Amino acid sequence: MIKELIEKIKNREQVRQNLILLRKEIQDENQRRALAYLLGGEYDLFVKLLEDSDPKVRKNAALILGEMECDEALPELVRAYKKEETLFVRPDFLKAIRSYDYEPYLSVLKERKQQIEQRKIDNDEAKHLREENNLLQNMIFQYEKPKKHIFMGKESKKTMEVILVTNRSQREVTKRQIPSEKVTMLAGGLRFYTDQIEQILKIRTWKELLFPIPGISYVEGTPENIGRTLATSKMRGFVQTLHTGTDVFCFRVELKSKMPLEKKGNWIRKMTASLEQACSRKWINSPEEYEIEIRLIQTKEERFVPLLKLYTMEEERFSYRKEYLPTSISPVNAALLMELGKEYLKEGAQVLDPFCGVGTMLIERNACVKARTMYGIDILEEAIEKARENTKRAGLPIHYINRNFFDFEHEYLFDEIITNFPGKNKSRNEGQIGDLYHRFFEKASEHLKDDGILMLYSSEKALIQKNCKKYAHYCLKKEYMINEKEKQELFIIQMKKQ
Repeated sequence: MIKELIEKIKNREQVRQNLILLRKEIQDENQRRALAYLLGGEYDLFVKLLEDSDPKVRKNAALILGEMECDEALPELVRAYKKEETLFVRPDFLKAIRSYDYEPYLSVLKERKQQIEQRKIDNDEAKHLREENNLLQNMIFQYEKPKKHIFMGKESKKTMEVILVTNRSQREVTKRQIPSEKVTMLAGGLRFYTDQIEQILKIRTWKELLFPIPGISYVEGTPENIGRTLATSKMRGFVQTLHTGTDVFCFRVELKSKMPLEKKGNWIRKMTASLEQACSRKWINSPEEYEIEIRLIQTKEERFVPLLKLYTMEEERFSYRKEYLPTSISPVNAALLMELGKEYLKEGAQVLDPFCGVGTMLIERNACVKARTMYGIDILEEAIEKARENTKRAGLPIHYINRNFFDFEHEYLFDEIITNFPGKNKSRNEGQIGDLYHRFFEKASEHLKDDGILMLYSSEKALIQKNCKKYAHYCLKKEYMINEKEKQELFIIQMKKQ
């Protein structure tokens, strides 16, 4: 197939169509190697096509040279890019060039970028020039990264408005920890003013921290109008007061809207181009290298609520959690469970997690109330290895055992058994999950002290209630809804052997 396509291209038979077919073929690495072998490292055929009269031929020839990564082709690609006058082709030349070490040609990219920014752009040109300019910006950043700003909000004691995104069902847990008299409850979080941002950053039960833009409740209109509105608002001054340095801020946009994906992308490109232009490119849209996220949440009235997320704030709460599995509980959820059950947690307790995964539940248990001795068991060796890595980063002496909990033996009893209980999956049907819960409650009796606590995170409410009724020494003390959609709840059970 490769050989036939090359012959047809050489003979000028449907060149454009055959170049497209060839591009598809060499997406496969073996076919790419076959083409390199067939040409013997000589790519003059494609270099010559960079001069073809058909712009789509030039475009596809350039993209093939980008895929083949032939160093000798780079100067030819740059030369052709500089000469190219068809706007929709220019971004594809850049995509080819970025496959190489193009640092020697940074001056060419910077010059072209300056030309675009100084050019008066009409509507017909806007789409392609925006795409080209964004590619140029990201390519320049690959070698000349902008200086990082340092967040100084902790030290400034500046009063600022904050929104914490929290668990929808358990907002009160986070509210109780906020050192502020007036806290407004939102559907998915909390809104308040604070001059103690450092204390807020230590609260472990919020998911995200966002800042409303001072003086703006919402923005509306065309994407171009919204970009200009944000650029001329107090947004830039607010962000600047929280950081050192006066260099360019790089940002990305997150649009929360029901717009179709294609329309959403075009909307963002128009908005960001307008924002950049209105602030003389003191803020630059850079989806790959950004410090700020501008989040726009569309309302029923077709307006947008603008919020800021600052990635310059060091997030230290869960810095230990580098290793995880697809089934792992999130650190925020684990922290929430511990805060909910805090009144039942004993300081200096001996704690066991029989399905410990990567250790998150045990680490967050200790962060909430200091434990004495902690054991984690999991049948999956990979989970135990990851748990040890996370625990090492957390600086804790947790004992991990790669074993089936039902084969576990121990010389003393535990004050608490806490776990993210396994649920249904493809390899475990309803009968098997029912048997698992039955065996667990029996086995837990062997390891739990009188008055000991079971803290179970599970979606199997009926099975937990069934086993608590079956075994009279178990008393269901509390249950908290965590995720209504998944029906996941926290169950706190006390064992009374006497």
